[in-house]
Amino acid sequence: MLEPTKKRLTKTQRVPLCFLVDPANVEKIRKLVAKIDPEAETSSPVNADTFFARNFPGQDRAAVHLKGLRYREDLTQAQLAARTGIPQRHISEMENGKRGIGRNNARKLAAALNADYRLFL
Repeated sequence: MLEPTKKRLTKTQRVPLCFLVDPANVEKIRKLVAKIDPEAETSSPVNADTFFARNFPGQDRAAVHLKGLRYREDLTQAQLAARTGIPQRHISEMENGKRGIGRNNARKLAAALNADYRLFL
């Protein structure tokens, strides 16, 4: 039986939390978070390049997008292969950065994963 990839553990990892608040309450919330979790990150948002460099060092961005979007849609590689007509072996190689995705495959993957094809280029 085919299984989707393992889900990431969140019990021991920090989870980003974003929400909208009244500007007057920002400092109160920061102080409250500091009391609850003194080691909490209070840095400002980072751009995509910094995020990928920090969280996925040495990995191809298109491959990370492909894995993440497939995970989001809760699909196995075989299921994605059936939806796109791309062999499962090729999808595996794309996710591991061993095979380029290409424009035609990017469009097929984007349609199957409800995403913009440019993420894969």
